[in-house]
Amino acid sequence: MLKEIMTEGECSELRSLIANAESIVLCSHQNPDGDAMGSMLGLFDALRYMGKEPLMVVPDQYPDYLHWLPNTEKVARYDKRKDFVDMMLKVADLVFCLDFNTASRTDQMADALVASPAKKVLIDHHPGPDVDAVLVISHPELSSASELVFRIVWQLGLFEELGKQYAIPVYCGMMTDTGGFTFNSNDPDIFYIISQLLTKHINKDKIYRNVYHNYSEHRMRLVGHVLLNTMVVDQERHAAYYTLSKKDLRDFHFVKGDAEGLVNMPLQMKGLKLSISLREDTERDNLIWVSLRSVDDFPCNEVAARFFNGGGHLNASGGRLNCSLPEAVRIVEEAFITFEDKLK
Repeated sequence: MLKEIMTEGECSELRSLIANAESIVLCSHQNPDGDAMGSMLGLFDALRYMGKEPLMVVPDQYPDYLHWLPNTEKVARYDKRKDFVDMMLKVADLVFCLDFNTASRTDQMADALVASPAKKVLIDHHPGPDVDAVLVISHPELSSASELVFRIVWQLGLFEELGKQYAIPVYCGMMTDTGGFTFNSNDPDIFYIISQLLTKHINKDKIYRNVYHNYSEHRMRLVGHVLLNTMVVDQERHAAYYTLSKKDLRDFHFVKGDAEGLVNMPLQMKGLKLSISLREDTERDNLIWVSLRSVDDFPCNEVAARFFNGGGHLNASGGRLNCSLPEAVRIVEEAFITFEDKLK
């Protein structure tokens, strides 16, 4: 039996919030990943079963390898439909905030989200939630926001009534946020949840292929370029980093999603504990997107918070820097030195 993540009072409050809302908006963070999309699409299908027609919004583009997920054609992008999304947030009764712990993670959409008079429900698994919400369902110990959505739907007693359009995105979100169930996935409940999702006759092997075996030739050559030419390994401190400059992105015809999973590759080296990716923004100058991955008990979230204006989980975190790429490299090298006692 799955442990419950809401009290009876919270469960009753959530039912009431949904029942009394005429206009519901589901939103997720900037650069939406598999978990952001999976949790949002899964909750969307559950709310439709409850008789609602929610709007789904994301700040900007999501990766090509997620466009096959059911109902993605109904997702509105804030960077493409700003006026429409602003209006919907103004008139909404209820807003679900999925897979982010602070409004700033919605970037250009943050002001409109904060200003919305709607009641807000936060569903997230990142530490330190600070969204002004009437109901906060926050469990950093769980694998993903998609797992949270599964548990909420299960606790509301809706699971048996839902089908593939619910199960596929929820499974995809859990899979991507655990690297194919290779990290942050030791809780036996995760595999019970998988067994239940499989009762909906989803093809988990095809979901895996759609995400991880769906890259272009350009992506494959980009990987080769990074591993050969831009990856730097600090053998003494068991850490590595690599850079992706604007020129690299242009030369290899980069599209969103092409860098997915790349930050994990250096960790395939024996003894390596930390891997950091530095990627220049394709449109804005002096903006570097930082991804961090680690193994065992090395806290890459502490590195993200201290050096990269970010945070996240013990073994998977992110951040950003407003500086040049050479300056970002200097900061990474400083981080390696600062954390060398834990890295060695």
